[in-house]
Amino acid sequence: MRCLRSRAARWIVAAIVALAAAGNTPAHARTKLESICTISGQNEVRLVGLGLVTGLKGTGDGGKFLPMIQGLGMALRKLNNPATGAPELKDTSNVALVLVEATIPANGIRRGQRIDCFVNSIGAAKSLRGGRLMVSPLGSEIIDDDKVMGLASGGVLLEDQVVPTAGRIPGGVVVTEDVIHRFIQNNHFMLLLDKDHATFRSANEVAQAVNKDTAFEYNGEPVAKAISPGSVQVMIPEAYRGDEMKFIAQVLDVGIDNPHTQARVVLNAKAGTVVVTGEVEISPVAISHKNLTLNIGADDQAAQPAEPVPGVGFAPLMDQQTRQSPQKLNQLISALNQLKVPTADVIDILKELHRAGKLHAELITE
Repeated sequence: MRCLRSRAARWIVAAIVALAAAGNTPAHARTKLESICTISGQNEVRLVGLGLVTGLKGTGDGGKFLPMIQGLGMALRKLNNPATGAPELKDTSNVALVLVEATIPANGIRRGQRIDCFVNSIGAAKSLRGGRLMVSPLGSEIIDDDKVMGLASGGVLLEDQVVPTAGRIPGGVVVTEDVIHRFIQNNHFMLLLDKDHATFRSANEVAQAVNKDTAFEYNGEPVAKAISPGSVQVMIPEAYRGDEMKFIAQVLDVGIDNPHTQARVVLNAKAGTVVVTGEVEISPVAISHKNLTLNIGADDQAAQPAEPVPGVGFAPLMDQQTRQSPQKLNQLISALNQLKVPTADVIDILKELHRAGKLHAELITE
């Protein structure tokens, strides 16, 4: 203690941090399954194709870019124009060859509906500003599938003025084929947990919540069963045969308390932010960083002063639990914030904790 008093002018902080009792954890609002789960079969379908953007003010690919010249020649032939080769098109500077991409949403779509598309120059064009995409067929991302799924056309809008060779066409694709996803197979569907909640514990919690809230059985067994960390199989009760979508909607409306997530710590030194999930634990450890001294879960109770030392920052968070048990990281960060430790130092401390194997979580540095 005398040492601390004598070095107070050098901003030495002693903090002995321990975990608050688990019963003090505040209750969380119930989270609906639709927020953390999808139904197997809800897949986005990507459409791709090549097209020509015309009407450019001298910022196109130019006559030396043969892929554009050949594509333009093919388009002109279909329009009964005799100009089909490079000699006739060598001075073309108002056309650009582009890659066209669009995404059919995971819930499917019907023929005749429209979706946005994005165009990106793949040649020597300097800008697509003011250009218009000629009607271009789009197919699925499957290479050997030649089926036309949509037709793209329209004026190109630049979303980023710094990148004038890429743009978007709102509602630029007319879908030409129905895309209807199938969710039910053999009288059951599959709940897929998102990657942040895909754990054995979460899958079991989801299955239990569905069984409790729906109160249905299938052949004498509960309707929901966890079959992997990221999937829960749900059987369709007899009462909902022929009206399966109603039952799926009912299941997705089921809520669970504080869904379990993977323990993660996300550090962004540039933005000065630290994001920690509430489940992250740290083992007892002593840390000395610059003028900061930390004893986390220390056995030596004498290291904790009875009263704050004048001129020395102190943030005691102590209870009577076993000092050798894991501590919650959010308690440590809370103490550091009370002591007004700079975020850069907090980030350095967390990195060293992870390197020493005392931070029990996935560390993500951005």
